[in-house]
Amino acid sequence: MPKLLFLSLRNGPVGPAVSHAEYHDTLRATGLSTNDIELRSISDETSKLGSLDGVSGIFVGGSSLNITDEEYSPWQKHVHEILAELVEGDIPVFFVCYGISWLTHHLGGLVGHTHPETSGPTIVSTLPAAEEDPLMAGLPKLFTALTGHTENPLAAPKGATLLAEGPSCPIQILRYRDHVWATQFHAEMDAAAMKTRMDFYYDYGYFPQAEYDTIVAGLPSVDTTTANALVKRFAEFCLER
Repeated sequence: MPKLLFLSLRNGPVGPAVSHAEYHDTLRATGLSTNDIELRSISDETSKLGSLDGVSGIFVGGSSLNITDEEYSPWQKHVHEILAELVEGDIPVFFVCYGISWLTHHLGGLVGHTHPETSGPTIVSTLPAAEEDPLMAGLPKLFTALTGHTENPLAAPKGATLLAEGPSCPIQILRYRDHVWATQFHAEMDAAAMKTRMDFYYDYGYFPQAEYDTIVAGLPSVDTTTANALVKRFAEFCLER
């Protein structure tokens, strides 16, 4: 049985394709194979998490869900229940994008639309707390990553440690307790992955459609080495426990 799990939070017509894309992005970033990381999907309110026996760590992918929606669908409520079960357990968890808003909300913090970032590069600046963090110690204090989101945490919630900030979005990486991490950016992405994701969500408001060609043309120049290293380090952290 694989020792790591990738949990997808996608649904709808493009859901399966997006799930497999972000799963394979995570495989690439970690250098692992399908024998090492199992893909599971929570695609509707009937989806089951399944047994976590033997699972050493869990990646949780992004989602088109929004914390700031006035009402939550049965599927979204189900997703939140599963995520709460995960973070209050003992298995390490790594969230990207939607997960940082969900974690903030779960811990009683506020999420809004003060610092959305269009699809493309973002600058991440580590804070002193990162120097002692098992995933971030020794990484460059300033690095680039790929992102795209319409909502964001308004502040680090009580109980979470802010590990990194940025000029275009002040909450970039959070840690909860000693086993849960969440990045606002997509730590698993490289240029090809970002283009693929933009194609899936072309009309979801993550970027101005008129700027698509310009954004895509600039993606290969973005160095995602350090951002991707976080994904790899999380896998190593879990497998060495």
